[in-house]
Amino acid sequence: METKEQRFSRVVEEYKRTIYTVCYMFSKDEDEVNDLFQEILIRLWQGFDSFEGKSDIKTWIYRVSLNYCLNYDKKQKRAGERMNLDMDIKPYEDNYEKSLQVKRLYKRINALGLVDRSVILLWLEGLSYDEIGAILGISAKNVSIKLVRIKEQLKQMSNI
Repeated sequence: METKEQRFSRVVEEYKRTIYTVCYMFSKDEDEVNDLFQEILIRLWQGFDSFEGKSDIKTWIYRVSLNYCLNYDKKQKRAGERMNLDMDIKPYEDNYEKSLQVKRLYKRINALGLVDRSVILLWLEGLSYDEIGAILGISAKNVSIKLVRIKEQLKQMSNI
């Protein structure tokens, strides 16, 4: 019989890339990404017993991760200007190298608003419109409309 700690460790191991992806979309500072990751793990642990399985565990993890990062970002903006360090971090693997095209895409995505950034992030992760809608609390139709608009915005960002 698996203990709660073992189940949680297994879930974290399976979805750590997902959590890091969300954290990376909200910060480029390696220390801040790691802090966000750690805080999200705390939130997940605190809610692990109350997760009832009404949605997919991946959906729940995305929702907790995005909500924490969105709230953190809002708090940071209220606290005033913060200094961003331009660091070439690799949150997934030490040998993971991004192509120039992927770096440009991430730069453009980071120029989007928080909700739009969340929508495109989830779409790039391969989630369905229904899953994205469930995570963000909007309809699948709204997700579809947002994605069309976001993709057009990204195309227009030729200077980034």
